[in-house]
Amino acid sequence: MDRWRSLTRSFSSATAKLILLVFAVQILLSGIALTYVYVATSRTVEAEERAIVTELGDDLLTSYRAGGDAALAALIETRLAKDQGEVVALFIDRNGKIRAGNLSAWPATIGRSTGWRTMTLYRIGGSDPETIGVIAKSLSGQAKLLVGRVIDANVRLLRISIEVIVTALLAAVPLASLLAILLGRFFNQRLRMLNITAAAVAAGNLAQRAPRDGSEDPFDALAGSVNAMLERIELLVGELRIVTDGIAHDMRSPLTRLKAVIEQARQKTSDDAALAALEQVSREADLLLAMLATALQIARVEAGVSHDRFVTVDIETLLSDLVEVFGPSAEEQGVMLVDEKRAEPIGKLLLHRDLVLQSLSNLVENALRYAEGTRVITVSAEPTTEGVCLIVADNGLGIPADRREEAKHRFVRLDPSRHLGGSGLGLALVEAVARLHNGSLVLEDNHPGLRAIMRLSVQWH
Repeated sequence: MDRWRSLTRSFSSATAKLILLVFAVQILLSGIALTYVYVATSRTVEAEERAIVTELGDDLLTSYRAGGDAALAALIETRLAKDQGEVVALFIDRNGKIRAGNLSAWPATIGRSTGWRTMTLYRIGGSDPETIGVIAKSLSGQAKLLVGRVIDANVRLLRISIEVIVTALLAAVPLASLLAILLGRFFNQRLRMLNITAAAVAAGNLAQRAPRDGSEDPFDALAGSVNAMLERIELLVGELRIVTDGIAHDMRSPLTRLKAVIEQARQKTSDDAALAALEQVSREADLLLAMLATALQIARVEAGVSHDRFVTVDIETLLSDLVEVFGPSAEEQGVMLVDEKRAEPIGKLLLHRDLVLQSLSNLVENALRYAEGTRVITVSAEPTTEGVCLIVADNGLGIPADRREEAKHRFVRLDPSRHLGGSGLGLALVEAVARLHNGSLVLEDNHPGLRAIMRLSVQWH
C-alpha cells in the first residue's frame, strides 16, 4: 500500500506531469507527421494512376469518334499489346458483344459510366485477382468502354508505407520517452537547486545563494531574483540584530535602575502598604525584564542567528537534567515529574541544547502553573524518521481543541490563566525553537490533559 501511494504521488508530481506531457506531444506530432506523409503519398499515387487511365480513356474515345467501333477495337488491341501487364480495357458494342479487351465480362458493380473506382478483377489468362483502378465511359447506343490500370505495385507500396509508419511510431516511443525524461531531469535539477537554497535559508543560513549559469534563461533569471531577495532579507535581518541589541540595551538599563530604586525604597520604608505596593511594582519589573528577554530571544531564533550553536546532544541526558531541575519544585506542588525512559536509548542528535532545554522547561512550567488538577507530568522522547519528538504531557484540564492554535500565539493567555503571572510568550518561544530545528509544535489531547510535542527534524550522531 505504501509503495502504491508513493508511486501515485510520483505520477501526480509536476515533473511527472511534464514528462507525460512532453511524451504525449512528441508521439502526437510524430503520428500527425507520419499520417500526413502516408495520406499525401497515397493521394499522389492515386492521382498519377487516375491521370494515366483518364489519358488512355480520352485517347480511346477520340479514336472511337473518328473511326467508330473498328478503330476503337484496333487501338485497344494495340495498347494492350504495347503496355502488356498494366493496362486493362473492355469494349462492348451496342449489341452487347465484347469487341476488344482483356476482361471476360463487364463488372457487375460498374455502371455504364462512372468515375475512378478501385476493385479486384481477374484478367483473361490471369490466375490471381488483381487490384485495378478503372473508369467507365458510355458510348453511343448501348456501347460502353471500361479503361483501367493494374495498381497492385502501388497497393504494395502503400502497405509498406503503413508498416514503415508503424515502425517509426514504435521507434518514436522510446525516443520520446528519453527526451521527456531528459527534459524532466533538466527542469527538476534547476528547481532542486532553488529548493536547496530555500531550505538552507529556512534553516537559518542567510548567506546561501542560488547558483547561476549566466545563460539568462528564465531559470537563471529566477535564481537572480531569488538571490536579490535573499540579499535584501539578509540586510534586514542584520538590521534587526542591531535594533534588537539596541532595544535590549536601552530597555534593560532603565528597568534595572528601576529595580534598584525599588529596592532602595523598600529598605527606607516601614509602611506595610508601601512595602506591598513596592513588592508588586518589583514583580511587574521582573515580568517586564523576562518578557523583554523572551521576545528578543524569539526574534533571534526566528532570524536563525542561533543555528551556528548546534551541538551533539544526548537526549536521555537532556531529559534527565530537565527532571532534576524541576523535580523538587514539582514535588512541592504535589505533582510527580516523571521521565519515561525507553528500553532502547534514543541516541545523540545535533541541536541547540540551550534553546531546546529552555523550551522543554517552558512546557513543564506551563503544566505546573496553568494545568489545573495536574498530578503527574511526564517527559519523554520518541525517535522518528526525520529526527525526534520531545513530549511533555500532563493530566490536568487541558486546552480545548479549538483554542490550541491560539495558545501558541505571542502574548496570548487563555482566560483561566489570566489571573496568574506570565507573559504569554512561552509557547511562542517553543514553536520558534521547533521551527529553528525544521520542526513544529503540536498540542494534542492527553485524555485527560495536554500533550505538547516538539517535532524536531535534525541529524543523528
